[in-house]
Amino acid sequence: MENLWTAKEASNYKTDLELRVFSSNLLGRSDELVLHGGGNTSVKTVIDGEEILLVKGSGWDLVSIKEEGFSPVKMSALLEMAKLEELSDTDMVAGQKEAMIDNSAPNPSVEAILHALIPFKVVDHTHADAVVTISNSVNGQEHIASLYPNFLIVPYIMPGFILAHEIYKMTRDFDWDACEGIILHNHGIFTFDDDAKKSYDKMIEAVSLAENFLKENAEVMFGVTEPTGFDMQGLKSAIKNAKGHKVVLKVNQTQLALKYASTPYLEEFATRGVLTPEHIIRTKHQPLIIDGNNIDEALEEYMEGYKEYFEAFATDEIMLNPAPNYAVVKDFGVVVFGKNEKECNVLNDIVEHTMMAVLRADKLGGYESISMADSFAMEYWELEQAKLGKK
Repeated sequence: MENLWTAKEASNYKTDLELRVFSSNLLGRSDELVLHGGGNTSVKTVIDGEEILLVKGSGWDLVSIKEEGFSPVKMSALLEMAKLEELSDTDMVAGQKEAMIDNSAPNPSVEAILHALIPFKVVDHTHADAVVTISNSVNGQEHIASLYPNFLIVPYIMPGFILAHEIYKMTRDFDWDACEGIILHNHGIFTFDDDAKKSYDKMIEAVSLAENFLKENAEVMFGVTEPTGFDMQGLKSAIKNAKGHKVVLKVNQTQLALKYASTPYLEEFATRGVLTPEHIIRTKHQPLIIDGNNIDEALEEYMEGYKEYFEAFATDEIMLNPAPNYAVVKDFGVVVFGKNEKECNVLNDIVEHTMMAVLRADKLGGYESISMADSFAMEYWELEQAKLGKK
C-alpha cells in the first residue's frame, strides 16, 4: 500500500487539528482503507485547560473532512461512560452531545468512547479491505493472529458502546506501549501514536502486511469474458414497482463483475454477507440473484426471504422496504439500483470491493461474514440508519 504522506504537504499544517484533518484526508484518499463514510479518526488535545477528544463527526467522509467535521468532546465524560455496565444508544448519543464543548459541531462518531480509551494522542481507524478480507475467511482468526502478534485482537462485537465497554474490560491491566494496534474481526483495524505521521505510517505498514499476504496466498486471476444478453428494461420496471419510486440502474460488466456473476452455484456463492458491517445499510445482507430472465419470480422470492429474515430477528422495529439494492445476474454482470446516479456509484463501489474480497477469501478456504443476527442488528441499528438520513 502506498504511503501518501509527504513532508512538503504536511509542513502546511501546524496545529493538532490541522494535522488531524490532513492525515484523515490521506486515509480517505485510499479506497482500500475506507469507503463513503467508513472509518473514523481522532486527536486528543487541551482546550481551555481541559483534555478534549476531537473525533470525526458522524456522517462525514474522511477524504473530504474539514476542521468543522470534528466534534470536541470532554475526555473525562467519555471515560466515565466506558465504565458503565449498560448504556443505551439514546443515552450514549445524549451523553456525548452533552459533553461537547461546541454544540454547533456534528454528533461525535459512535466510536468516540473507544477512541478516548486508547491512551495515545492520535487514533486512526479504517475498514481496510485486505485486513477484513483475511478476517472474513474461514481461517481468519489464525491468519490474523499470525500476521499481527503484537496487536490486540477482538472478536466481532457490535460497534458503539458495547464494543467500547468490552475493550475497556480487556485493557484494564494492559501494556499499551507493547500494543501496535487493534484488529476488530470482520470490522477493521486501529493504529495509534502520539505523532500523526507515525500513526498513519503504522496503518499503511499494517495494511501492507495483509495485502502482501493476499498477494502470496489469494491471488485472483481474470480472463476475458463476454456478457450474455439480459432484459434490463424488465428488471428496471420490476425494481421500480417493488421500491415504489423511480430508480436508476447502473450495470457493472468489468471482468471482476463477470467472473463473480459466472461463478457456479451463484445462489450460495454470492449471498454470504457484507464485507464490513456498516455496508449493510447500503447493500442489505445479500443481493438479488437472477439466473435467466425469471425476474419477477426471483424478485418475489427475494422479498419473501427478506420478510422471513426480518420476522426472525425483529423485536419492535419497523421493516424497511424488502426490495433488493443490487442484483447479480448470471453470466451478465452486476446491476445496482439507486434513487439517483450518486447513490448508484456509492453502492457500486461497495459491491466491487465486496466481490474482490469474496473471491480472495475463497482462495483462503472460504468467505464468512458476520451472522444473520449480527447483520440484522447493524441494518436496523438506529445510529446507522441516522447516517442515511444525513446523506
